[in-house]
Amino acid sequence: MKIGIVGCAGRMGRMLIAEVLATDGCSLAGGTEQPGSPALGQDVAALTGAEPAGLPVGADTDDLFAASDVVIDFTVPAAAPVHAAAAMRHGVALVVGTTGFVAVQQAALEAAAAETAVVQAANMSVGVNLLLGLTRQVAGILDPGYDIEIVEMHHRHKVDAPSGTALALGEAAADGRGVDLATVSQRVRDGHTGARRTGDIGFATLRGGDLAGEHTVVFAADGERVELTHKASSRAVFARGAVRAALWTEGRAPGLYSMRDVLGFD
Repeated sequence: MKIGIVGCAGRMGRMLIAEVLATDGCSLAGGTEQPGSPALGQDVAALTGAEPAGLPVGADTDDLFAASDVVIDFTVPAAAPVHAAAAMRHGVALVVGTTGFVAVQQAALEAAAAETAVVQAANMSVGVNLLLGLTRQVAGILDPGYDIEIVEMHHRHKVDAPSGTALALGEAAADGRGVDLATVSQRVRDGHTGARRTGDIGFATLRGGDLAGEHTVVFAADGERVELTHKASSRAVFARGAVRAALWTEGRAPGLYSMRDVLGFD
């Protein structure tokens, strides 16, 4: 499969290029960057230190989608409508690892999914998706006497909080308990807050250093505590999952899929 990378000169973009080059069954179709980027015109493969592939970094989204079987997007939420529209025009599958979408941006992805295969996930890591399943299962087993807190830490450059993965873990916990996360979510504690409300799902956000991502779901009751943790030491795990998802889209019917679909989790 020919895989294109939007935002190819960024940290995740370079990881994705390296993973495509190292993976059997796929080839690099090209990459794009924003107008004015110093990477424009450079060889896409050479951005990772690999041998040049004869593919200059471009700024034309349509050119990239026309040359690709599937495009991977780890850019920014504002770019989603542009990439979704290009996927529809060219009948190209789309793998989206970006988080923090507002309603209109999410709607653009869902519109594209009516025409082509779209895989969207808050986290492409196999381990994180296992953690999501375990969180849902444990939340369904333990009674509301177990308080649920989700703690996440990322590098200093991350712009959204809580992380998309933390929110997905909150959704998994709420689903396991049969409640709506919006009604039980507690994201801010400051000052004299009073006692913790029974049934709340709390979030704590830490930022610093160059951490790729750490997430812990805490189930705390009187006398004991259960913790489920995933730690990513390299962004390569996200790139590996994204390329796996890209290969999975071959021959898929249009639809909005998740990494649970890709990995075959029940």
